[in-house]
Amino acid sequence: MKFQPETAPGANVITRHEPGRVWVGNQAFGHSIVVPWGGEIKAWGATRFEDLSEAHFEALAALQPELVIFGSGARLRFARPQWLRPLIERRIGVESMDTPAACRTYNVLVSELRSVVAALLLEPTES
Repeated sequence: MKFQPETAPGANVITRHEPGRVWVGNQAFGHSIVVPWGGEIKAWGATRFEDLSEAHFEALAALQPELVIFGSGARLRFARPQWLRPLIERRIGVESMDTPAACRTYNVLVSELRSVVAALLLEPTES
């Protein structure tokens, strides 16, 4: 019996996550990333929640998804309303959750063939 959901050919699937690291397919990332349902995974340019700005969310809006899943790091934090303005103005939905939950939710939405983008904040782990 197959337990993995079907995905569209070429869809980006998050295959693993741990503190400070996420795998998309076979590629590991140790920095914050933007994972669109298809296409190139890009660095998101923020190391800490406090580094985020409206410009980070403007870049997400430019991808024109129907929904953005914001992974806020190891714990749930909500984006400031002014950061979300570019998404709201384009009628793009946004959900905030911790990064592990965002990874799981993103995969479910990709399996439903939804045009979703995961914006994953990967903060440095404490040594």
